Amino acid sequence: MVVDYPMSDALKRLPKQFFADLVVKTNAEIAKGYDVINLGQGNPDQPTPQHIVRALQQAAANPLYHKYSPFRGYDFLKEAIATFYKREYDVDLDPKTEVAILFGSKTGLVEVGECLLNSGDTVLMPDPGYPDYLSGFALANLKVEKMPLTSENGFLPDYDALPESVLDTARLMFLNYPNNPTAVTAPADFFEQTVRTAEKHNICVVHDFAYGALGFDGKKPRSFLQTPGAKDIGVEMYTMSKTYNMAGWRVGFALGNKSVIRAIELIQDHYYVSLFGAIQEASAKALLGPQDCVRDLVARYETRRNAFFNAAHRIGWNAAPSQGSFFGWLPVPEGFTSETFFDELLTKAHVVVAPGIGFGSSGGNYIRVGLLTEPERLTEAVERIGALHLFD
Repeated sequence: MVVDYPMSDALKRLPKQFFADLVVKTNAEIAKGYDVINLGQGNPDQPTPQHIVRALQQAAANPLYHKYSPFRGYDFLKEAIATFYKREYDVDLDPKTEVAILFGSKTGLVEVGECLLNSGDTVLMPDPGYPDYLSGFALANLKVEKMPLTSENGFLPDYDALPESVLDTARLMFLNYPNNPTAVTAPADFFEQTVRTAEKHNICVVHDFAYGALGFDGKKPRSFLQTPGAKDIGVEMYTMSKTYNMAGWRVGFALGNKSVIRAIELIQDHYYVSLFGAIQEASAKALLGPQDCVRDLVARYETRRNAFFNAAHRIGWNAAPSQGSFFGWLPVPEGFTSETFFDELLTKAHVVVAPGIGFGSSGGNYIRVGLLTEPERLTEAVERIGALHLFD
């Protein structure tokens, strides 16, 4: 007799995957034979640059890497990320104490709550925000308080609008700029206010800098760690996924506050035996090598952004163009919610978007588009939407 063992309470607390049902609906339309333009996902569409792939191929032949890697990763990769941050942001990092290697930044974002907080502690999360933050909060059994991101405040949290009682009980705060899903960047004075707020209320800040390389109109997104005092009260999570189209390689870093880095490395001592050494070597060469591929990628996304938003404005779909990331964040027309607008576009225009409600209640009147196909296809998607005359 096969025993059906129940899941743990921790797994039962995990949030339901909102987007799974949307994938089913999308696949059903594709199965009907329709030419569906899918702008609902966030998976980079370009290959990893060839010089990085060649570095992996060569390093894979090194017998040293066929053994277990050091538990906390190779020093040369930590030194490379420190050099990268000094070059790109003029931020000084001690590779030995202020850098932790992650299995993709998502791992660090999920595990940091368990590293620093106890069951029932309070964490602050942006709303809308990346849904997988909630997974880590659920596993650690944390109380979540939402920080609304509104267009009136530039999609930045308004700390003055948060109750003092919430700020006093919070022990952790998540931020993410350039932002997924709203595609805005954060100015220096906002990060300065964040440091002051965190110091006053004894809150550890975790800044998700996944889209750090992707800023438009000649404006480079700021690292949170450029802010005076940031390393005293927080960490930044960086990933190779978007900067170098290495999403499948699963390479990320936690950077900053030494006590947080110690905690992350301790938990990973028990979970992992670090990344394949050849991937670490190739990643170091990506960080230290020529950055033409990054500049070309940013230019590609900016061209796509311009094509999409120019087309959107022509049909009367008015929204501010993205400041960073590879997303667009647009309001739904009057009479729709983000979910009903998703259904309308899928069934009548055969265009897939991501309903904003999937990122939090503050996103209920928006949709997110991924700029992850070529300009002609993006323009076609908008023209199909325009043919529905929803913005006339």
